[in-house]
Amino acid sequence: MPLPDFLVIGAPKAGTTALHAALRHHPQLYLSPVKEPKHFLTDGPPPSRGGPGDAATYREHVWRRADYEALFDAAPPGTLRGECTPFYLYDLAAQRRIHAAIPHARLIAILRDPVERAHSNWTHLWSAGLEPLGDVVRACAEEERRIAAGWSHFWHYTRLGRYGEQLAHLFTLFPREQVLILRYRDLVDRPADTLDRICAFLGVRTGVLTEVPRENVTAHPKASPRHALLSALRRRLPSTLAERVELRLQRNGGARRPLTWEQRRTLIEYFADDILLLQRVTGEYFGDWLGPKERSGGLVGSRPPGRSQARNGRPA
Repeated sequence: MPLPDFLVIGAPKAGTTALHAALRHHPQLYLSPVKEPKHFLTDGPPPSRGGPGDAATYREHVWRRADYEALFDAAPPGTLRGECTPFYLYDLAAQRRIHAAIPHARLIAILRDPVERAHSNWTHLWSAGLEPLGDVVRACAEEERRIAAGWSHFWHYTRLGRYGEQLAHLFTLFPREQVLILRYRDLVDRPADTLDRICAFLGVRTGVLTEVPRENVTAHPKASPRHALLSALRRRLPSTLAERVELRLQRNGGARRPLTWEQRRTLIEYFADDILLLQRVTGEYFGDWLGPKERSGGLVGSRPPGRSQARNGRPA
């Protein structure tokens, strides 16, 4: 039965959508037509309720084994099959299900500064009219209560960025040579080199892919009575109508506004111990995440590199 040969397992808001779009252009790779099947997140049907918008997301899960295998039926002979579900790294039970089903699979994890990842995650839900709190620090403070209430993974702003814990568990299941760890900034600043690293890891031709397309870029509408009204309306509408309201919410929205140093310093406290664990687990340096904000810029395709960094992320 057709199952994937490789998975992009995380993290959310770290370029997985753009990477999926880029890899689809390689003639030796076949990516599932559904970008996030989420198949390994449950043993059966997903929950029917959760946080705002979760019911619609749960309906997207390709949880039946036959439906999941059918995603790869069209793969040409000899191609490697893959899919991208960025919650697999975070969900430890999903890691175990992947190991049980496809222990030979190659896994790709993209790690982004966890504060910036959380802020981008919050912006995504705020701009969609789903996040009721207009301040990311307050929203993160509500996280444990939301988790206890059954809100889905995408609301776990801080827990999703604790990569040290996630990788420590992953390496109890998979040998390290089956796992490729990338930094989001490398995907942004050095797309051709990073895509070649991925292709070499998968054992397909390098030099074929050179750009990462701009994908999944979220506008950031300002807090206003209009935003509050449309957001409240959006959370009460069926998904077909809610999408129209979401487009209106994002109309004329600007770029995501940077955090202040006070906000960033507050959020770093959620990750400081895990960043030290991440360094021990990977043998790589991530201490730059404990300081001021990474420079701005998103996935916009091939571009000149920014400040030089060594391959392991340590400043050159």
